[in-house]
Amino acid sequence: MFKKITYYSIGAACLSLLIWACAPKVTQKTASKNAPANYNSLLDTAKSANGSSSADTTNTADIEWKKYFTDPDLVALIDTALANNQEYNIMLYEINVAQAEVRGRKGIFLPKVDVGVGAGAEKAGRYTRNGAVDNSLEIEPGKPIPEVLPNYGFGANLSWEVDIWRKLRNAKQAAVHRYLASVQGRNFMRTSIIAEIASTYYELLALDNQLNILKQNISIQNNALKTVKMEKTAAKVTELAVRRFEAQVYHTQSMQFVILQKIIETENKLNFLIGSYPKPIKRNSDTFITITHDSIYAGVPSQLLQNRWDIQQAESKLEASKLDIKVAKANFYPTFRITGGIGYEAFNPKLIISSPESMLFSLAGTLVMPLINRNEIQAMYLGASAKQIQAAYNYERSILNAYVEVSNQLAKINNLGNSFKLQKLQVEALNESVTIAGNLFLSARADYMEVLLTQRDALESKMELIETKKEQLKATVLLYKALGGG
Repeated sequence: MFKKITYYSIGAACLSLLIWACAPKVTQKTASKNAPANYNSLLDTAKSANGSSSADTTNTADIEWKKYFTDPDLVALIDTALANNQEYNIMLYEINVAQAEVRGRKGIFLPKVDVGVGAGAEKAGRYTRNGAVDNSLEIEPGKPIPEVLPNYGFGANLSWEVDIWRKLRNAKQAAVHRYLASVQGRNFMRTSIIAEIASTYYELLALDNQLNILKQNISIQNNALKTVKMEKTAAKVTELAVRRFEAQVYHTQSMQFVILQKIIETENKLNFLIGSYPKPIKRNSDTFITITHDSIYAGVPSQLLQNRWDIQQAESKLEASKLDIKVAKANFYPTFRITGGIGYEAFNPKLIISSPESMLFSLAGTLVMPLINRNEIQAMYLGASAKQIQAAYNYERSILNAYVEVSNQLAKINNLGNSFKLQKLQVEALNESVTIAGNLFLSARADYMEVLLTQRDALESKMELIETKKEQLKATVLLYKALGGG
């Protein structure tokens, strides 16, 4: 009867433990990797900058950045930034942190062995087992065991949590995925730095060209002012015409200082990106208007999954979050630990290495599971599930964002290219108009306002042409980044 009761009790206890160990059900999200077969359908009938179809699998992202950017001064700036940029170096050390976590996780599911040496003293109660032994035994004939007996020993202790539920191995694998995410984050920052430096460099070249245009127009306007003054002396125009031409010269001269300030700020931005204090940036602005990127191939959207570092980073974080759920779930189950120790212990240092009299060892296995803190474990489990869903949405958002970025830049390159061609024709027409207006003014067949307006329109068209060229170059840089180049 007693045996039956015992068996029933043990069975009920085991059943209670199994029920207690059941984890609540949670929802996991499967991230979609689907992407359109090609980029914006509006571009399907168009051609990219070099005449290739957007459905072509040739991809500009496969080109090394040193071959994509051929300007030696720009290449030197990027090289310097990749070596000295503080933000980039901070990211490198974040990778070291993630790598250290992987090393720690590798060792967590291996046995722990401690070696130590110790000394101490012990007094047992008289009515305890040890105390009773103390009163009846003698260390030597006629010499009883003293009431306070010293104790010396050394040995090794072992503690090992057996990874039955793969909790520790899943935690290690999750750390590996986070390490990969940090590496991919570093690569994404590398691409971003390359793109930012190239864009800023082209902006600096554009400002140089705008400054040269202003200087050329100031010379033209000064010549026109001299002509108007001569016409006033001949009583062909009034003082009003002279003042209007003077005002135009002053206005153009003042614009120089606005451009100069922008040049200083842009140079300082580049210096900051390369980790340098303000200094002049070496560049060749004369070739700005003729800079082209002939090899621009968008490939197909599915290539973004392999080429975009931010997508790969989001994917690694998603995989880590899936493993985190398994780790959190394993906390509901019993933990099996093996503990043991071996060493020597004696009340006299001379006897401490006597075998087997002074040798001791222990070996035990324990099966434990959470009881009081179940709510905390449930909260961690539900939190891990929520983070997995977040990671899945973030992964899908990264794919969508990449697709939109590429689509936008393809359209921008195409539209700015067409705009640039028309603006060049506009500049040529207005340059001729300035000469024609001047000749008509001298022959009294046009008034001074027509000359002023023509000069102003010509200046604005030249400045806009440079601005369009700058945006066109920046679009090629951003497309290279959006495709995952660099």
